[in-house]
Amino acid sequence: MTFNYTIPALPVSDLTRSMPFYRDLLGLTLAHSDDGFAILRRDGIELHLWTAGDQSWRTRVAADSPVQSGAETFIAGTASCRIAVTGIDELYRTLEAFGIVHPNGRLSDRAWGTREFTILDPDHNGLTFFERR
Repeated sequence: MTFNYTIPALPVSDLTRSMPFYRDLLGLTLAHSDDGFAILRRDGIELHLWTAGDQSWRTRVAADSPVQSGAETFIAGTASCRIAVTGIDELYRTLEAFGIVHPNGRLSDRAWGTREFTILDPDHNGLTFFERR
């Protein structure tokens, strides 16, 4: 048995708002989109975005579980992923100019052998870019 790859699926509150971030700032290409779901690709990576748009939790009786559909709006922005890249310094300079680098995620060398930084998407999902040293 072999594990081949993983595809992060990030919850977002509004695909229309998120698409320019992933397309224009990160350079991902839309491969598929329908009904609150999108597949984006660039080079060797693929990301899935899905809409966490269920607001019914706001009007439920307090005794009810706040999570019923699994797509409640408060789930948007609770995910993160790590993306391996080459040219980390150049990527950092490019993305830093947009003001999206996480305050605690500035470019740094890590004890586990990577150079990395973290950005936040419009919903505050964390994307950590890293390069092995």
